[in-house]
Amino acid sequence: MTAPVQALFAPFRLGNLELPTRVVMAPMTRSFSPGGVPNAQVVEYYRRRAAAGVGLIVTEGTTVGHKAANGYPHVPRFYGEDALAGWKQVVDAVHAEGGKIVPQLWHVGNVRRLGTEPDASVPGYGPSEKLKDGQVVVHGMTKDDIAEVIAAFAQAARDAKAIGMDGVEIHGAHGYLIDQFFWEGSNKRTDEYGGDLAQRSRFAIELIQAVRAAVGPDFPIIFRFSQWKQQDYTARLVQTPEELGAFLKPLSDAGVDIFHCSTRRFWEPEFEGSDLNLAGWTRQLTGKPTITVGSVGLDGEFLQFMVNTDKVAEPASLENLLERLNKQEFDLVAVGRALLVDPDWAVKVRDGRESDILPFSREALKQLV
Repeated sequence: MTAPVQALFAPFRLGNLELPTRVVMAPMTRSFSPGGVPNAQVVEYYRRRAAAGVGLIVTEGTTVGHKAANGYPHVPRFYGEDALAGWKQVVDAVHAEGGKIVPQLWHVGNVRRLGTEPDASVPGYGPSEKLKDGQVVVHGMTKDDIAEVIAAFAQAARDAKAIGMDGVEIHGAHGYLIDQFFWEGSNKRTDEYGGDLAQRSRFAIELIQAVRAAVGPDFPIIFRFSQWKQQDYTARLVQTPEELGAFLKPLSDAGVDIFHCSTRRFWEPEFEGSDLNLAGWTRQLTGKPTITVGSVGLDGEFLQFMVNTDKVAEPASLENLLERLNKQEFDLVAVGRALLVDPDWAVKVRDGRESDILPFSREALKQLV
């Protein structure tokens, strides 16, 4: 193993959380859980990665127990005895291989469409109401709705701890519910949950506080956030490092242990005048560990693959990534599509077998390997 690569395979420790390597499996929706229950195929999918050098697995998004949380067919849920029993099998399999795992807790918010499971009559829920042809397509959340959703996240975190998960990740990114409250493009509220970014952050802060109260002081909480939104890839919550620091501090104080800083390309500087990416700035501003993510190990970024395309993303050099990791710009590295297509990505990198790494194409999304 070359000296720069060693940094990726050094252990990481935060409180009670000990990871064997710095490689994190990024959360990726796979839609292979009919009825919302992870099955034997899903158990094996996660086990393989834990067995092959992944230090921490962040599961695909799992929906919390609220009627409007889900937006897609066959995604797993994180409530109900059947689903939790399925996740318990995943946890046990990952732990047996020496890995660690956290569920990503998810509410899709206003991107939910009428007709979506489990109850087709439930519209999307979001910070602000949306009407189309006189029909409510997005229900503007009341304070009771907000309290219900916060309680659902807290319960999911409690259940995660009960079945042996090693922490939780709260999905606050990509234009889903929590991010819809952050973003002025979707949050038009005039009460205490709307206004400037500090006020638009209230929902997230209260939710993190509730999760922290539910799991106690020592259970790791990861918070994923992004500037970009699925509704607008150019969106930015903050324009300067000062604004980023002001945005993150209350989230950090509410109970976040690790920030998962979602960007489309990890090598892009976040602000002018510095090479630091979003994870680099977040670590510097909060003093908390960060996870970087965004096209690690591939030469094409993931949005190119959201449409029908014959494109193939070939394995790319890790030199820039390893240089940043060795400078301690960030602590952990999340790998998405490169691990989706090749469960052995981490050991191939560790053993200098980069030429054996499999390329990624849309075909890879059609099966769990």
